[in-house]
Amino acid sequence: MDYLVQAGQFLLSLSILIVLHEFGHFIPARLFKTRVEKFYLFFNPWFSLFKFKKGETEWGLGWLPLGGYVKIAGMIDESMDKEQLSKPAEPWEFRSKPAWQRLIIMLGGVTVNFILGYFIYIMVLFVWGREFLPTENASYGMYVRNEVLHGEGLLQHGDILVGVDGKQPRTYQDAGKMILIDGARQIEVIRNGSTHLVTLPENIVDQLLESGKSSLFEPLFPFVIEKITSGGIGEQAGLKMNDSLVGITRDFKRPVFFPESVFPDSLFGLKRIDAPYFQTLAYQIQRSANQEITLHIYRDGVPMDVNAKLDEKGLLGIQPYRADRSLVFQTETFSFLESIPEGIKTGTETLSNYVKSLALLFSPAGAKQLGGFGSIGGMFPKEWDWQQFWLLTAFISIILAFMNLLPIPALDGGHVLFLLYEMVRGKAPNQRFLEIAQTVGMLLLLGLILYANLNDVLKLF
Repeated sequence: MDYLVQAGQFLLSLSILIVLHEFGHFIPARLFKTRVEKFYLFFNPWFSLFKFKKGETEWGLGWLPLGGYVKIAGMIDESMDKEQLSKPAEPWEFRSKPAWQRLIIMLGGVTVNFILGYFIYIMVLFVWGREFLPTENASYGMYVRNEVLHGEGLLQHGDILVGVDGKQPRTYQDAGKMILIDGARQIEVIRNGSTHLVTLPENIVDQLLESGKSSLFEPLFPFVIEKITSGGIGEQAGLKMNDSLVGITRDFKRPVFFPESVFPDSLFGLKRIDAPYFQTLAYQIQRSANQEITLHIYRDGVPMDVNAKLDEKGLLGIQPYRADRSLVFQTETFSFLESIPEGIKTGTETLSNYVKSLALLFSPAGAKQLGGFGSIGGMFPKEWDWQQFWLLTAFISIILAFMNLLPIPALDGGHVLFLLYEMVRGKAPNQRFLEIAQTVGMLLLLGLILYANLNDVLKLF
């Protein structure tokens, strides 16, 4: 069910972005009296799910959700309609219009996506504001999500983040960006009451990308039960709402392929682990699959022990209160006028960070992180959340605009490049050259899509 909710949000977001992007081409084309023969949400090879014709335009819904398109008469596009192009240009065709009009038509889609992304950020800030956890309010310290950062001489669970390269990041997300994108290598933390300066290796980004985990660290928070699955292992064990889990006793067995002299029995057997935080205890519980365990809890301030027999998944069927119930989050609110410059600033920072992050793809480890539709869909929450939905839609809209501006044939940026060449030289490139360039561009994009989605499949295994 979680995946259906994510897929539903992704398809709705994608549909909004595609339709508005294509209207960005459609509207200036019609204003310049250029005929638009088709307007499709999703692609329709061989057949359409739905279509009707109004005026000169066929409107339809395709079955292949890889994008959408408008077919503008007299334009070399993905339809590769050579028969029409072999005839003399008609006044209502794209190729008969002045270069400046064709440039506006081609820039219409990305312009709409940029405006849409900024507009959504403005409205989200106006309606919901911005909730965040300041680094100084992460009072329990950090949980190091990426094992590359966790080890001798590096970060430890419970470290309190003080600074990155001499600056105090506003949030943990900002700290991660400073390391991955801005090249920060010095992390100052408080550990057991003492200040430690952790120096990351110069190739830390390659190591992080190779690990396949983009999240670096997050704030620790207590494991207090908010929900219990009816009939689940946790309920059968006697766990109750608002129980606070603080530790686990589980069985550690000596591996049979190691001699007793290396791993004596005294090191194994039942062992208690104090893990008073959600992330650390959840990790220990999942490692105890198919075992009988003892959970150490507090109920109404009284310490208790609860026994449970885990299944092969190592899940209790319980859900903790979110971090914002245990930590002091802050919410910034904005009037409508205040939200406008702040939304523009947020959109610009989003675009800037994305452009900087593209440099990470030019390495073997970075290329493996390139994700397809599965990765994008997985960004959406597993419960329908309108605030997160619109934030992700704004993010994708700005990224879609930038990617479409790349000077690659078959993208809007490729058409813009050839139009600028024509405006400078006073002569359009040869039609045969444009056809070949369009074909090469389409093959390049198809290969990129296949590669990205193959990465998604490989990540599953």
